[in-house]
Amino acid sequence: MKYVVTLNGKNYEVEVTEQEAVLLSVSDAVAAPVAAPAPVAAPAAAPAAAPVAGDGTKVPSPMPGTILSVNVSVGQAVKSGEVLLVLEAMKMENDIVAPCDGTVKQLLVSKGSTVNTDDVLVVM
Repeated sequence: MKYVVTLNGKNYEVEVTEQEAVLLSVSDAVAAPVAAPAPVAAPAAAPAAAPVAGDGTKVPSPMPGTILSVNVSVGQAVKSGEVLLVLEAMKMENDIVAPCDGTVKQLLVSKGSTVNTDDVLVVM
C-alpha cells in the first residue's frame, strides 16, 4: 500500500508491504489524502507483564521491541534525560530516558526482554 506522510511540512510518499517500507519520493507540495488501510487481525496476546507495585513515575515503552541494555539498577539515583535503557525496535536503537530526577524503585525488564507499547519498563 502507498501512503503520503507529512513530516515537518514535507510530504513523503511511502510504500509499505508486510516485510518493508520504501521511501518513494519527497515533496514540499501538499498531496491528496490516501485511503486508510484495511484493518489487520490483532496479533496474539503477549504474556502479562510483572505487576507494578506502589506509587512512582512509570516509564512506559513507546513502542514494541527488545531491550538491548539496561543502564541503571534499583536504588540508583538518576537525572532527568539520563538513559535508563536501550530499546531495539525496527532495527533501530532507541534510548529510553528518565522523565524526571529520581531514584529507580523498580526495574521490570532485563537485557533481552521483549516488550509491547505502553509496557512499564521502570518505576522511579
